[in-house]
Amino acid sequence: MKILALVSSYRRKGNTAQVVGLLEAQMRVLAAQQDEALEFETVNLARQDIQTCRGCRICFNKGEALCPLKDDLLALKQKVEVADVLILASPVYVDDVNGVMKNWIDRMAFVCHRPEFAGKLAFTMATSGASPTQHATRTLNAALQSWGFYIVGNTGFKTGAYMRQAAIGEKFQSKIEKAARKLYSAMNGQRHQNPTFLALMTFRIQQIGWNKAARKDTPDYDYWHGNGWLNERVEYFFPHQAGPVKVGAARLVGSMLAGFFT
Repeated sequence: MKILALVSSYRRKGNTAQVVGLLEAQMRVLAAQQDEALEFETVNLARQDIQTCRGCRICFNKGEALCPLKDDLLALKQKVEVADVLILASPVYVDDVNGVMKNWIDRMAFVCHRPEFAGKLAFTMATSGASPTQHATRTLNAALQSWGFYIVGNTGFKTGAYMRQAAIGEKFQSKIEKAARKLYSAMNGQRHQNPTFLALMTFRIQQIGWNKAARKDTPDYDYWHGNGWLNERVEYFFPHQAGPVKVGAARLVGSMLAGFFT
Protein backbone atom coordinates (compact mmCIF):
# COMPACT_ATOMS: atom_id res chain seq x y z
CA MET A 1 0.00 0.00 0.00
CA LYS A 2 1.37 3.40 -1.03
CA ILE A 3 0.45 6.59 0.83
CA LEU A 4 1.26 10.07 -0.47
CA ALA A 5 1.04 13.02 1.92
CA LEU A 6 1.03 16.57 0.54
CA VAL A 7 1.96 19.20 3.12
CA SER A 8 1.47 22.86 2.19
CA SER A 9 3.35 24.65 4.98
CA TYR A 10 6.50 26.62 4.16
CA ARG A 11 7.93 25.46 7.48
CA ARG A 12 9.87 22.28 6.80
CA LYS A 13 9.54 21.20 10.44
CA GLY A 14 6.45 23.19 11.33
CA ASN A 15 3.38 21.94 13.16
CA THR A 16 1.72 20.57 10.03
CA ALA A 17 4.77 18.58 8.95
CA GLN A 18 5.25 17.26 12.47
CA VAL A 19 1.66 16.06 12.73
CA VAL A 20 1.98 14.24 9.42
CA GLY A 21 5.25 12.74 10.60
CA LEU A 22 3.57 11.39 13.73
CA LEU A 23 0.74 9.95 11.64
CA GLU A 24 3.29 8.25 9.39
CA ALA A 25 5.03 6.73 12.41
CA GLN A 26 1.76 5.36 13.74
CA MET A 27 0.80 3.97 10.32
CA ARG A 28 4.13 2.16 10.16
CA VAL A 29 3.49 0.66 13.62
CA LEU A 30 0.12 -0.67 12.47
CA ALA A 31 1.59 -2.06 9.25
CA ALA A 32 4.42 -3.76 11.14
CA GLN A 33 1.93 -5.38 13.52
CA GLN A 34 0.23 -6.96 10.51
CA ASP A 35 3.53 -7.72 8.77
CA GLU A 36 2.41 -5.64 5.79
CA ALA A 37 4.50 -3.49 3.48
CA LEU A 38 3.79 0.24 3.58
CA GLU A 39 5.23 3.02 1.42
CA PHE A 40 4.77 6.51 2.82
CA GLU A 41 6.02 9.55 0.91
CA THR A 42 5.67 13.15 2.05
CA VAL A 43 5.95 16.01 -0.44
CA ASN A 44 6.09 19.65 0.60
CA LEU A 45 3.93 21.61 -1.83
CA ALA A 46 5.69 24.83 -0.85
CA ARG A 47 8.93 23.45 -2.29
CA GLN A 48 7.35 22.52 -5.63
CA ASP A 49 7.14 24.81 -8.65
CA ILE A 50 3.37 25.18 -8.92
CA GLN A 51 2.61 28.43 -10.72
CA THR A 52 -0.60 30.42 -10.34
CA CYS A 53 -3.48 29.45 -12.62
CA ARG A 54 -4.07 31.97 -15.44
CA GLY A 55 -7.66 30.93 -16.10
CA CYS A 56 -6.98 30.19 -19.77
CA ARG A 57 -9.14 27.01 -19.64
CA ILE A 58 -6.79 25.09 -21.93
CA CYS A 59 -6.76 22.18 -19.46
CA PHE A 60 -10.56 22.02 -19.75
CA ASN A 61 -10.86 22.57 -23.47
CA LYS A 62 -7.79 20.76 -24.81
CA GLY A 63 -6.33 18.78 -21.91
CA GLU A 64 -3.90 19.43 -19.08
CA ALA A 65 -0.90 18.27 -21.11
CA LEU A 66 -1.21 21.48 -23.15
CA CYS A 67 -1.19 23.81 -20.15
CA PRO A 68 1.16 26.72 -20.97
CA LEU A 69 2.58 26.64 -17.42
CA LYS A 70 5.50 24.23 -17.57
CA ASP A 71 6.10 23.46 -13.93
CA ASP A 72 5.86 20.54 -11.48
CA LEU A 73 2.09 20.12 -11.55
CA LEU A 74 1.79 17.12 -13.86
CA ALA A 75 4.73 15.30 -12.28
CA LEU A 76 3.07 15.74 -8.90
CA LYS A 77 -0.24 14.57 -10.33
CA GLN A 78 1.49 11.38 -11.44
CA LYS A 79 2.47 10.74 -7.83
CA VAL A 80 -1.19 11.06 -6.84
CA GLU A 81 -2.16 8.67 -9.63
CA VAL A 82 0.09 5.86 -8.40
CA ALA A 83 -0.73 6.31 -4.71
CA ASP A 84 -3.47 4.26 -3.08
CA VAL A 85 -4.12 6.88 -0.41
CA LEU A 86 -3.73 10.67 -0.47
CA ILE A 87 -3.30 12.75 2.67
CA LEU A 88 -3.72 16.52 2.39
CA ALA A 89 -2.39 18.60 5.28
CA SER A 90 -2.53 22.38 5.51
CA PRO A 91 -1.99 25.06 8.14
CA VAL A 92 -4.97 27.36 8.67
CA TYR A 93 -4.53 30.88 7.31
CA VAL A 94 -7.48 33.26 7.87
CA ASP A 95 -9.85 30.40 8.72
CA ASP A 96 -9.04 28.33 5.60
CA VAL A 97 -6.27 26.41 3.86
CA ASN A 98 -3.16 28.43 3.07
CA GLY A 99 -2.45 29.89 -0.35
CA VAL A 100 -0.01 27.14 -1.33
CA MET A 101 -2.66 24.45 -0.91
CA LYS A 102 -5.40 26.52 -2.55
CA ASN A 103 -3.19 27.27 -5.52
CA TRP A 104 -2.51 23.55 -6.03
CA ILE A 105 -6.25 22.80 -5.78
CA ASP A 106 -6.97 25.53 -8.33
CA ARG A 107 -4.42 24.13 -10.76
CA MET A 108 -6.00 20.68 -10.41
CA ALA A 109 -9.46 22.01 -11.29
CA PHE A 110 -9.63 19.98 -14.51
CA VAL A 111 -9.92 16.83 -12.37
CA CYS A 112 -13.28 18.17 -11.12
CA HIS A 113 -14.47 17.61 -14.70
CA ARG A 114 -12.60 14.32 -15.16
CA PRO A 115 -12.67 12.63 -11.72
CA GLU A 116 -9.97 10.07 -12.46
CA PHE A 117 -9.25 9.35 -8.79
CA ALA A 118 -12.57 7.58 -8.25
CA GLY A 119 -12.09 4.73 -5.80
CA LYS A 120 -8.94 6.10 -4.14
CA LEU A 121 -8.91 6.93 -0.44
CA ALA A 122 -8.11 10.30 1.11
CA PHE A 123 -7.66 11.80 4.58
CA THR A 124 -7.44 15.51 5.40
CA MET A 125 -5.65 17.33 8.21
CA ALA A 126 -5.30 20.94 9.31
CA THR A 127 -3.34 22.72 12.02
CA SER A 128 -4.07 26.13 13.51
CA GLY A 129 -2.75 28.48 16.12
CA ALA A 130 -6.09 28.91 17.87
CA SER A 131 -8.86 29.22 15.29
CA PRO A 132 -11.17 26.36 14.23
CA THR A 133 -9.94 23.98 11.52
CA GLN A 134 -13.30 22.79 10.16
CA HIS A 135 -13.48 25.34 7.34
CA ALA A 136 -10.06 24.30 6.06
CA THR A 137 -10.87 20.59 6.11
CA ARG A 138 -14.18 21.29 4.36
CA THR A 139 -12.26 23.04 1.58
CA LEU A 140 -9.95 20.04 1.23
CA ASN A 141 -12.81 17.55 1.36
CA ALA A 142 -14.84 19.42 -1.25
CA ALA A 143 -11.98 19.31 -3.74
CA LEU A 144 -11.22 15.64 -3.12
CA GLN A 145 -14.88 14.70 -3.33
CA SER A 146 -15.20 16.32 -6.76
CA TRP A 147 -12.08 14.45 -7.90
CA GLY A 148 -13.68 11.11 -7.04
CA PHE A 149 -11.87 10.32 -3.78
CA TYR A 150 -13.53 8.50 -0.91
CA ILE A 151 -12.95 10.67 2.16
CA VAL A 152 -12.00 8.38 5.03
CA GLY A 153 -12.01 11.23 7.54
CA ASN A 154 -10.45 14.47 8.65
CA THR A 155 -8.99 15.90 11.81
CA GLY A 156 -7.72 19.24 13.11
CA PHE A 157 -5.05 20.23 15.61
CA LYS A 158 -4.87 23.48 17.59
CA THR A 159 -1.14 23.69 18.14
CA GLY A 160 -0.42 27.34 18.84
CA ALA A 161 2.25 29.18 16.87
CA TYR A 162 4.81 26.40 17.18
CA MET A 163 5.16 23.18 19.13
CA ARG A 164 8.03 20.76 19.36
CA GLN A 165 7.26 17.27 18.09
CA ALA A 166 7.50 15.76 21.56
CA ALA A 167 4.90 18.23 22.81
CA ILE A 168 2.63 17.57 19.82
CA GLY A 169 2.95 13.86 20.41
CA GLU A 170 2.15 14.19 24.10
CA LYS A 171 -0.90 16.39 23.51
CA PHE A 172 -2.35 14.74 20.42
CA GLN A 173 -1.15 11.12 20.61
CA SER A 174 -4.60 9.65 21.13
CA LYS A 175 -6.06 11.71 18.28
CA ILE A 176 -3.26 10.68 15.94
CA GLU A 177 -3.61 7.02 16.91
CA LYS A 178 -7.36 7.21 16.26
CA ALA A 179 -6.80 8.80 12.83
CA ALA A 180 -4.19 6.15 11.97
CA ARG A 181 -6.49 3.28 12.97
CA LYS A 182 -9.35 4.75 10.96
CA LEU A 183 -7.19 5.21 7.88
CA TYR A 184 -5.51 1.82 8.20
CA SER A 185 -8.87 0.10 8.61
CA ALA A 186 -10.19 1.80 5.47
CA MET A 187 -7.09 0.78 3.53
CA ASN A 188 -7.73 -2.87 4.38
CA GLY A 189 -11.50 -2.74 4.01
CA GLN A 190 -14.01 -2.00 1.29
CA ARG A 191 -15.72 1.11 2.68
CA HIS A 192 -15.08 3.07 -0.50
CA GLN A 193 -17.29 0.59 -2.35
CA ASN A 194 -20.28 1.98 -0.46
CA PRO A 195 -20.30 5.62 -1.63
CA THR A 196 -22.06 8.24 0.43
CA PHE A 197 -25.41 9.78 -0.48
CA LEU A 198 -23.61 13.00 -1.41
CA ALA A 199 -21.18 11.16 -3.70
CA LEU A 200 -24.01 9.34 -5.50
CA MET A 201 -26.00 12.56 -5.84
CA THR A 202 -22.99 14.48 -7.17
CA PHE A 203 -22.33 11.76 -9.73
CA ARG A 204 -25.91 12.03 -10.97
CA ILE A 205 -25.66 15.81 -11.32
CA GLN A 206 -22.43 15.46 -13.30
CA GLN A 207 -23.88 12.66 -15.41
CA ILE A 208 -26.85 14.79 -16.44
CA GLY A 209 -24.62 17.80 -17.07
CA TRP A 210 -22.27 15.97 -19.43
CA ASN A 211 -25.17 14.30 -21.24
CA LYS A 212 -26.58 17.79 -21.86
CA ALA A 213 -23.22 19.29 -22.86
CA ALA A 214 -23.49 21.42 -25.97
CA ARG A 215 -20.00 20.41 -27.15
CA LYS A 216 -19.19 16.74 -27.61
CA ASP A 217 -15.57 17.25 -28.70
CA THR A 218 -13.92 18.17 -25.40
CA PRO A 219 -11.57 16.11 -23.21
CA ASP A 220 -14.20 16.27 -20.46
CA TYR A 221 -16.97 14.75 -22.58
CA ASP A 222 -14.59 12.18 -24.08
CA TYR A 223 -13.51 11.12 -20.59
CA TRP A 224 -17.05 10.56 -19.35
CA HIS A 225 -18.13 8.87 -22.58
CA GLY A 226 -15.02 6.69 -22.69
CA ASN A 227 -15.63 5.43 -19.17
CA GLY A 228 -19.26 4.62 -19.94
CA TRP A 229 -20.48 6.99 -17.23
CA LEU A 230 -23.01 8.70 -19.50
CA ASN A 231 -25.13 5.55 -19.68
CA GLU A 232 -28.30 6.17 -17.65
CA ARG A 233 -28.02 2.70 -16.13
CA VAL A 234 -24.65 3.56 -14.59
CA GLU A 235 -25.11 4.71 -10.99
CA TYR A 236 -21.55 5.55 -9.98
CA PHE A 237 -17.95 5.64 -11.18
CA PHE A 238 -17.48 1.94 -10.42
CA PRO A 239 -19.57 -1.04 -9.23
CA HIS A 240 -20.63 -0.38 -5.65
CA GLN A 241 -22.38 -1.85 -2.63
CA ALA A 242 -24.76 1.01 -1.84
CA GLY A 243 -28.35 -0.05 -1.19
CA PRO A 244 -31.09 0.57 -3.77
CA VAL A 245 -33.02 2.96 -1.54
CA LYS A 246 -29.99 5.22 -1.01
CA VAL A 247 -29.09 5.04 -4.69
CA GLY A 248 -32.63 5.82 -5.84
CA ALA A 249 -33.02 8.73 -3.44
CA ALA A 250 -29.61 10.17 -4.36
CA ARG A 251 -30.34 9.96 -8.07
CA LEU A 252 -33.77 11.55 -7.59
CA VAL A 253 -32.37 14.48 -5.62
CA GLY A 254 -29.47 14.79 -8.06
CA SER A 255 -31.88 14.90 -11.00
CA MET A 256 -33.85 17.70 -9.35
CA LEU A 257 -30.76 19.72 -8.47
CA ALA A 258 -29.19 19.22 -11.90
CA GLY A 259 -31.49 21.87 -13.30
CA PHE A 260 -29.79 24.48 -11.15
CA PHE A 261 -26.24 23.40 -12.01
CA THR A 262 -26.40 22.32 -15.66
